[in-house]
Amino acid sequence: MNAASYDRWVFDLDGTLVDVDPDYVHDLLGRVGDRIEYPFTEREAEAIWHGFGGERNRTLEAAGIDPDRFWEVFHDEEDPEARAESTFLYDDAELVGEIDAPTVLVTHCQAYLTEPVLARLDIADWFDTVVCCTPETGWKPDPAPVRRALSAAGAREGPGILVGDAVHD
Repeated sequence: MNAASYDRWVFDLDGTLVDVDPDYVHDLLGRVGDRIEYPFTEREAEAIWHGFGGERNRTLEAAGIDPDRFWEVFHDEEDPEARAESTFLYDDAELVGEIDAPTVLVTHCQAYLTEPVLARLDIADWFDTVVCCTPETGWKPDPAPVRRALSAAGAREGPGILVGDAVHD
């Protein structure tokens, strides 16, 4: 099957179309670590940021960190504009803007972070709809957020492809 034969496209955002400068990750996790009194190593910070090693909460628990407290502090420390400024578009991602079929974005990145990134990189118009996973919409690999996005784009049938960077996509 070639790219022209897909009737609908689903993309993940972070690690697939965009990424964040590593300095941003280390600075953010450094501030979070200071507040929760856990000195993240560079390796731990990147593992948590990128989800290396599987489910992040289990990684945090294995380090003796309460996941609920971590995420509370993480979201308090993360600034949407700073994240958008530190985010870059992968060179080959520009092809997404040329797709002539329903194209949707389904991301674990929360709306308050996703919207500034899409605006700063001027790529919001690439997508017919954007679904940010939440407890209400579901979290990939649950198919509910993908189905919601495709339904909103009117792309309920036909061959499609989901492009992501992790097993949970």
